Parts: sequence; structure tokens; C-alpha cells
Amino acid sequence: MTTAVESFDALRNRLTGELATPGEPLYAALTTGFNLAVTPTPAAVVEARSPQDVAEAVRFAGDAGYAVSVQATGHGIAATLDGTILVHTGRLDECVVHPEGWARVGAGVRWQQVIDAATPYGLAPLCGSAPGVGVVGYTVGGGIGPVARTYGWSSDRVRAVELVTGDGVLRRATPDEEPDLFWGVRGGKGALGIVTALEFDLVQLPSLYAGALYFAGADTAAVVHRWRDWSAGLPLEATTSFALLQLPPLPGVPEPLAGKYAVAVRFAWTGSPDSGADVLAPMRAVATPIIDAVQTIPYAAIGMVHADPVDPIPAVEATDLLREFPSEAVDALLAVAGPDARSPQVIVEVRQLGGALARPPEHPSALSHRDAAYSLIAIGVPVPPFAELIGPHAQALLEAIGPWADGGALPNMGAGTGAARLSRSYDPATLARLISIATRYDPHNVLRAGQVPVRVG
Repeated sequence: MTTAVESFDALRNRLTGELATPGEPLYAALTTGFNLAVTPTPAAVVEARSPQDVAEAVRFAGDAGYAVSVQATGHGIAATLDGTILVHTGRLDECVVHPEGWARVGAGVRWQQVIDAATPYGLAPLCGSAPGVGVVGYTVGGGIGPVARTYGWSSDRVRAVELVTGDGVLRRATPDEEPDLFWGVRGGKGALGIVTALEFDLVQLPSLYAGALYFAGADTAAVVHRWRDWSAGLPLEATTSFALLQLPPLPGVPEPLAGKYAVAVRFAWTGSPDSGADVLAPMRAVATPIIDAVQTIPYAAIGMVHADPVDPIPAVEATDLLREFPSEAVDALLAVAGPDARSPQVIVEVRQLGGALARPPEHPSALSHRDAAYSLIAIGVPVPPFAELIGPHAQALLEAIGPWADGGALPNMGAGTGAARLSRSYDPATLARLISIATRYDPHNVLRAGQVPVRVG
């Protein structure tokens, strides 16, 4: 009788990379993601060294009846991936910046690598709030970064995608070549194939006026109400959010924030620093910040705006999209997550959307919810004594904000799986088209595992 491990020998012999099964050191290294609350348990892991390795793994999976999942940096892991073949693309590390304003990167590249390569030319990629995140997973999920209201979705900057579809074929998709794949990959979050490389446009932005104002918990209501009024009139040069913070007293957390309730107002301004300071003045005046970190920074320091964690942590997330955020919504949010609410969430964030994010793209894509006004996300760390409280509290939070929410979810926000999540991520017409394309390029439903499998079972 052939064992599962022996059956993988045929695939191992066809790879230039490595294949690992449970119990091997490489398996443990490649299945450790950023969210330590999720422990993937695939049947095997392929560490791809080339796009051809990805294609070999997908073809093998189709022949042997396995599902295929994928990760590069581990930030997108949302399920345990039991019994799948996990294709790890972290070694696909090509990163080339063209001085005329575009870049080509492999699936294993993180945003900071692109930022550093683009900086000598005064160019910048539309990265997310955490530059340590992988380029591909972020971009195919849409991508909302610290300057999104000025420049729009990262996925709209893509000019070409190279991917292995579920039939094991390596393809190149552009507006003119494989246009259905080009439409679906941008926003489809990996539903149509395993991306091996992306080509995308950069923007000219060597520096910006950006950072965060941190206020004491006692000032939360005044700060958030002022933010609501102030942000409503912001021009396209401004991108902003606020976050209700309860950060633990750990190394790297500033002393004024460690173990205390605080509220952060994030702000990025792509105009002149003087005009940015004038625009931000009403927020600086609402109360005395305990930390004022808004200043002119090189784009290479964009990660300081949100100051997201850089080390893996366990996390449980909940998310929604808001049509509006009136004063009554502020009160409802703070009643559940304000400084007197005994919230177990480490972060509750509201981002203002709109601006360039609401513009129709040059090339239509699968990305839905372009008309959302705000995004909401709550992040809890499931450790005692809060582990059992996080889920019920998150549900109460979503119910409290429900009158102003539309029930939607962006693919990169609050990672989830299953039919219910799909219905939140895509409108019916978009989902139907994604399923149609997936059926054509993945006849055996090999890509049925992962964060956004549009065909389940």
C-alpha cells in the first residue's frame, strides 16, 4: 500500500525546490504564519523556487485529488488548510524597479523591498500600512494604504499578472491578454490562480507629511467626534483613520501607550507640509496629544503612520463597511468600545474611504464595495483572560454599528473563509463571474482551499 508520504515522492522528483511533510523541520518553518491563532496543517508543503514548481504542484494536486493552498509571507492565512498541498512562494523574490515608473516583483517580495528599491528614483509603491506584508496577497485583495484617498486601490495600478491557474498552466494576464483573468485576479484574492509575479505602476512621492496623533483615553469622545466632523471635509490629498487602542505593556510599545487606553488619529498628506499642518490643526487643537508623531517623513518610513506590529501575534478579527458615520454612530461605537466599555479588543479602527478609492478604474476588476464610506475592523488577541470575550464582544460591536453598516467586507480586512464571507466580499454579479472564470480555468476545483475559494467542496 502506498502511503501519502511515498506518493509525494513523485512530486518531489519534479521540483527544483523542496517538499516537506509533517514532522520535518522545513514543514514547521513554512507553515508558521503571522497570525499565531491559526495553525495550518497541510498534507505537504512545496517550497517553490520557480513558477514551474508552482505549476508542477498544481498539476500533481489535480491528478491526485488534493486541494492546493498558497502563502508567501503568512499574513493571509485564515484557515488550517487541513489535507491540502500548501505552495509556499516566498522564494520567488525577483524585485526590479524601472526608473520610468513601474516595478516587477515575484510572489515572495514584501513591500519594504519595493520601497527601498524605488526610493533612489523618488518613486513609491502603493503599499499597505505594514510594509512587511507581501506585495501579491495585499494587491490581489485590493489594497488600501496610508495614501489611498489620493492614489486609489493598489490593485488598480497592476499592469500585468503572471499566475498558475487551477489546470496547472502558467499564464500571463493583461488588459489585452487573458482579460478575464486580469479582471478577476485584481480583487479576487487568489480565487483564480497562484500568482507568481506582478507588474504595477509606481507613483512619484519621495516624501510626505504623515504620522499619528495619540490622545489619552479621557479625550476619546471629543477626539472621535471632532475626527468625524473634520474628516468629512478633507480633500484628496488627505488619508486618515482613527484607532481605539489598548496596547499591552510589551517591548516596543511607547510608555505613554503601554497598558493604557488611548486613541490614535492617523494622517497622511500628499501636498506640501505647511498645508498639511494647516489641515491637521483642528485635530491638534481638540486636546493635547500625549504623542505627536506627525511630521515630514521619507516615503520609506511610511510604516510609522499606523505602527502595525512587525512580529507574529495571535489575532481574531471582525470587520464591516459603513455607508456613513454620523454622530449617533460615534456614540454607539464608543458605548461598546470606548474607554469605559471594558472592551477586550486591542484595536478598533475606523478608516475613511472615498476620494480616489471611489473612482471608476481604468480597467474594471473584481474588486467590490468601491462606494463604501468607511471601514471598521476590530482586532483582539486571544490570550487569558480575554480569549473567550473577544468573539461575543466583536459581535456586539458589529450589532451596535449595524444601523450604519452595509454588511460588506473587503478581502484583505478581517480574513475569513466560506460562503458567508464570499457574499460579504463580492456583489452577486461579481461573484457569479468569478465562479464562471474559475470553472473554466480550474475544472477540477483544485483551488478550493484558502482565503477566498469561490468554489467550495
